[in-house]
Amino acid sequence: MRLSRLRTVVLLLVASLTCAATMIASPAVAQSPSVGKPPFPGLPGGLPGGAPAARPPKAISDTASAVAISTYFSSTKVTPGQDLVFAIVMDIDPGYHMWTAKGQPRIEGTSEFEDGIRPEFKATPVAGVTLHQGFAQWPEAHVVEAALDGPEKQKFAVYEGIATLFIPITIDAKAAPGPRTVSGTLTIQVCDSSTCLAPSDVPISATFEVVPAGTTLTNSPDPVFNGFKTDVFAKIRAGEKPPQIVEFNVFGWKFSIDASGAGLILLLVVAALGGFLLNLTPCVLPVIPLKIMGLSASAGSRARTFFLGLMMSAGVVAFWMALGVAVSSIKGFTSANQLFQCPLFTIGVGVFIAAMSIGLLGLFSLQLPQWVFMINPKQESAPGAFGFGMMTAILSTPCTAPLMGAAMAWATTQSVPTVLAVFAAVGFGMAIPYAILAAFPQLTAKMPKSGPASDLIKQLMALLLLAAAAFFIGAGVSGLMVNPPDPPSKLYWWVVGGISFFAGIWLLVRTIAITPSFGRRVVFGGLGAFIMAAGLLIGFTQTAKGPIAWTYYTPDRLASAKSKGDVVVIDFTAEWCLTCKTLESTVLNVPSVASILNGKGVSPIKVDITGNNVAGNDLLNSFGSVTIPLLVVVAPDGETIFKSEAYTPNDVLKAIDAARSRGATPAAGAVGE
Repeated sequence: MRLSRLRTVVLLLVASLTCAATMIASPAVAQSPSVGKPPFPGLPGGLPGGAPAARPPKAISDTASAVAISTYFSSTKVTPGQDLVFAIVMDIDPGYHMWTAKGQPRIEGTSEFEDGIRPEFKATPVAGVTLHQGFAQWPEAHVVEAALDGPEKQKFAVYEGIATLFIPITIDAKAAPGPRTVSGTLTIQVCDSSTCLAPSDVPISATFEVVPAGTTLTNSPDPVFNGFKTDVFAKIRAGEKPPQIVEFNVFGWKFSIDASGAGLILLLVVAALGGFLLNLTPCVLPVIPLKIMGLSASAGSRARTFFLGLMMSAGVVAFWMALGVAVSSIKGFTSANQLFQCPLFTIGVGVFIAAMSIGLLGLFSLQLPQWVFMINPKQESAPGAFGFGMMTAILSTPCTAPLMGAAMAWATTQSVPTVLAVFAAVGFGMAIPYAILAAFPQLTAKMPKSGPASDLIKQLMALLLLAAAAFFIGAGVSGLMVNPPDPPSKLYWWVVGGISFFAGIWLLVRTIAITPSFGRRVVFGGLGAFIMAAGLLIGFTQTAKGPIAWTYYTPDRLASAKSKGDVVVIDFTAEWCLTCKTLESTVLNVPSVASILNGKGVSPIKVDITGNNVAGNDLLNSFGSVTIPLLVVVAPDGETIFKSEAYTPNDVLKAIDAARSRGATPAAGAVGE
């Protein structure tokens, strides 16, 4: 024990000497007015890490009343080009603790408590000042034990006593003299042995001064900064990147990737997998037979097939690269979603697809532009193959495959090369199947290359493309006519369903006329009957009100739901988002989920971003996402319990149960000592 204490004293002395020798900012500690209570009550010299002094009894109603917050700068005055340290000291009342911050190394043997709100500081940008929040230093964690789900105890890492957050700051070399204010919001929550207090968003504001270069400054280190690791500035100057944690939640499968350094390679692999999965979405799947037909038409020449397949793949990648360029160069443009929030773009895509489908049907007497015939299922030219690949990629944009949303949302906050790398990975993943088909043309050998069967396939695909064109044009017209928050018109779905119904009839009738084979008539005639039924189902289901009593989003309606103490389930959707509609039909509308969403204590809110829904997009961005679909479950105490772009009925039900366990008043289930 004596050795341990001696070691602690030595470390404190070394830290103090290091601080005195290398503290980069100038002298005396600047103390801003503390929030709630004086800093370090009863502690000699303001030393952090000690136990708080005895305090008179008081009423504790929420986290802010159980934590005294004070702020410090390592200097009140700095010159341009110097470094500075900002400290936020959280003096936690005895008997309470906080969860450790996100991204902090987990202590071996401890468990994660997913329902707790972790401390986070969101700073407002300051002119001439760089806050290196990625290099923020959180305090050392303590380990406590508790039994949450049974008699067996688990270990958890928490902050107790006095916890100090250090944020490194660099003053720009050309910063003009004058005061600078660091401000932002500190989100915290504390728990005791049986309950968690309601979380608090504490406003933080503290001011220092930039003085002219050459001003003589003296240095007087303060023990508040003894725990700060000064080598962080050398890492910053060396170009070292802070951890970049990207979190995924797909069908209940939760994992995270540190995209800094080598972790970026893994993130690119995940993005490519998301691109591959785009081929299985309802946006792309119908045109895959056309691609296969195009390749099979040239299967006699392996080199020709391989070349055209690569051109198709290049078209896919080129489109996603173009999106990446737009995201990285156009201010305010963050995702492909925004293309379809421009109704004229959506209508334009529909007109393009309609023209192509008419060309496939052989109705050339309409004197369509020559570019329409360049992109055809025979894929006889390199430009045609490239254009067909681009068209397929365009078709994929209304659908977001699992894994894509989180990767692309993270990418939009990064440098231009990183944005381009992530978008190229999505395109590469989507193009992989066509490159494989090109490399192994024998996989397409059984496709009919000419004759009535080949014509029937082209006609069927053309009709389905015409249905897709009706979908895009209808969604665009709805976007032009919608007045948020009112829901957009859905009548165009009957046109989509009617064309699909006719396509099914055509397949059924022509199959009987083309082949005498009983087996083929059953298989392909049955497929035609299925398409007919699907067409009717599309019309009825997509225009029906549905089993859930949705409230369409406005900020006031969301605030009202929260004020009632309800669990709030927020569904982000749009008329052009087919993945959204698929999830709504197969997950949210199932009786077990719909009954809960309509039940007491739950407020289902739909955010439809069809058209220019500014408030809806702002809310989407506030949850750290730029793509849809997205489902968010918010507990009565304001905590986001669940956020996912791909989910199951069980995921939703579990999230609502977890949210219900956290009321607006203190909720049971906290970690105890």
